[in-house]
Amino acid sequence: MEKQEQSKKRNGGLVIGIVAGVIILALVGVVIYLLITRNAQPKKEEKRNVVVTKDNAEEVAEQMINQDYIEPGYYSTQMSTTWHFKTGDAVSEDAYVKNDAGNTNDVYFDVFLENDESEAILKSPVIPRGAELDKIALDKPLDAGTYDCVMVYHLIDDQQNSISTLRIAFTIIVEQ
Repeated sequence: MEKQEQSKKRNGGLVIGIVAGVIILALVGVVIYLLITRNAQPKKEEKRNVVVTKDNAEEVAEQMINQDYIEPGYYSTQMSTTWHFKTGDAVSEDAYVKNDAGNTNDVYFDVFLENDESEAILKSPVIPRGAELDKIALDKPLDAGTYDCVMVYHLIDDQQNSISTLRIAFTIIVEQ
């Protein structure tokens, strides 16, 4: 009887050893697979802006002019960063926002005072790709002064659903 118990213990230990060995081999296999597949995927290089100097200004400008593709979800804009108004309810002669023709989406924007984003002081119409909005008047007149503002661009799909946003700080100056 003692031999049967010792034999059962040995067989049990052998089974446990085999199961542990299979588990360890499986884990090693998974780790090797993950390492191989992670290293096999090409790394996406980060694009960086180029510092413009006297020596490379023409070359950089040529590259920018010839760049006609903007990656989906990215947005390129042209806008004035200081808007002047003679009075709080006047039309600005220098405020403009352009949706570059190379963009992939139409946009609209809302303007907020930097310290209060609960109420927009301007809500733009949709600006199609390649179009420009100028001669801008505020929806909510402001008193004379200088205001730090935030413009929140909404990139929209064909049904005018916002697919991403972009925030840009700029200044509004009301003279009287």
